[in-house]
Amino acid sequence: MTPLISTPRGTVLRSAVALCLSAMLVASAGVSTADARMGSGSSFGSRGARTFSMPPSTATAPRPASPIQGTEMPRYGAPGMNPGTFGQPRRFGFGSGLAAGLLGAGVLGMLTGHGFFGGLGGIMSLFGFLLQIALIVLVVRFAFSFFRNRSTAYAGPSGPMGRAPLGGVGLGGLGGGGSSQAQSPITVTPADFTAFERSLSDIQYAYGREDMTALGRLVTPELLRKLGGELEDNRRRNLRNDLADVRLVQGDLAEAWREGRTDFATVAMRFASRDVLVDRTTGRVVEGDPARPVEATELWTFRRDDGGPWCLSAVQQTG
Repeated sequence: MTPLISTPRGTVLRSAVALCLSAMLVASAGVSTADARMGSGSSFGSRGARTFSMPPSTATAPRPASPIQGTEMPRYGAPGMNPGTFGQPRRFGFGSGLAAGLLGAGVLGMLTGHGFFGGLGGIMSLFGFLLQIALIVLVVRFAFSFFRNRSTAYAGPSGPMGRAPLGGVGLGGLGGGGSSQAQSPITVTPADFTAFERSLSDIQYAYGREDMTALGRLVTPELLRKLGGELEDNRRRNLRNDLADVRLVQGDLAEAWREGRTDFATVAMRFASRDVLVDRTTGRVVEGDPARPVEATELWTFRRDDGGPWCLSAVQQTG
């Protein structure tokens, strides 16, 4: 009997299987390359009051950035604050408090024919009636003024929950991350761009060397914890990240702003590198291709405090 694979139908079947296997291998290689990168191709970190807002598109990164998922920035107000109750003013009615007691006494007196001074009779009774009317009017005006002032205080100077300018949100608002600082644009100088490009390679090489001391000088404490956790996970798996030939291909500024005494700058960077995961014991490549540099486009947000050096505070992938 002639084997199936020698027939025309068998040849077509075999070719289809080969194409499927090739496509699976290509897809697998793409995933492996992404997983080998610092951060495993995820979006993480903090961008101050703009942590939960999308940075503008640029020529380098025309597609929308991926939202930051891994962050220590609280989405609602300050840490430990209950978002369901913040900004809800206490409601006051006429059934409680000193004003309610005075008002109730006057109205009850009027209804029973006595009032505040009902037992004195004659002219004194008439005087008491007029006096209690005046007191009731004053109490009502005081109550309305009191409630109006409390509503204004809770609304804040620029609307409910203190919404800040430039798309930011004040304390307790969505997207604000607990920052009540006003935001203002800043100018990024050529020296700043040089620092960003240098950080691109310095951070990745320090990550490849597993040099936590160097990383501590180049990234925020939040990112140091994140990247340290990745390196520790690699050690548990007996893997090591091998990085070489990191090179910036293209970059431009997405946005830059100031919050209080802290500056932020989000930069779109397309860079190339040879980035693989290898077995610590044998040196065998587990993920990536050491002979083929790959390109990636990411949005890196840097921050500096009180005019100090720039530190990486967030990494976002492009859509």
